[in-house]
Amino acid sequence: MGDRSNRVCPVEEAGSLDTIFRRLLQNPRRILKPYLRAGMTVLDFGCGPGFFSIEMARMVGESGRVIAADLQEGMLQILRDKISGTELESRIVLHRCGPDKISVTERVDFALLFYVVHEIPDKDSFFKEIASILNPKGRVLIVEPPFHVNEKAFAATLDKASASGLTVTGRPKMFLNKCAVLTKV
Repeated sequence: MGDRSNRVCPVEEAGSLDTIFRRLLQNPRRILKPYLRAGMTVLDFGCGPGFFSIEMARMVGESGRVIAADLQEGMLQILRDKISGTELESRIVLHRCGPDKISVTERVDFALLFYVVHEIPDKDSFFKEIASILNPKGRVLIVEPPFHVNEKAFAATLDKASASGLTVTGRPKMFLNKCAVLTKV
């Protein structure tokens, strides 16, 4: 099967990221309910076709904002097409990241890193940047896939996050996945 770490999911596979089957296994509202509330500014990093971004926008309400960030313009275009002409269009800011930098300057209350951290080559710089845009007491939810990331690799990821000023404050259970909630102290 080869090494799938640091492999960015291609735009051509975007349809597999937003299916009814996935919605049953990884219901965005159920996963995010403990972390989001109206009025928050949140980051969906590696948003892909917007599987989580759209529900996040509903959850933060009219006074909130979602920064949907992705490396690939094609993924952002799929999300743009989904929200065009809807009330969510004003709540979701589409942001194209650079290959080595998030480049978001707005402060956020919450960041979702779902199935994306294993794709990032320089995790030290990444977590420093996440910590720099996270508000005090802000939280980060990391979810990594079961077959791409083993326990040792996930522990190393959490060590890098901790070295950047993010503290593990929870380990939610999500079938087969590796998950952690980090808080900026």
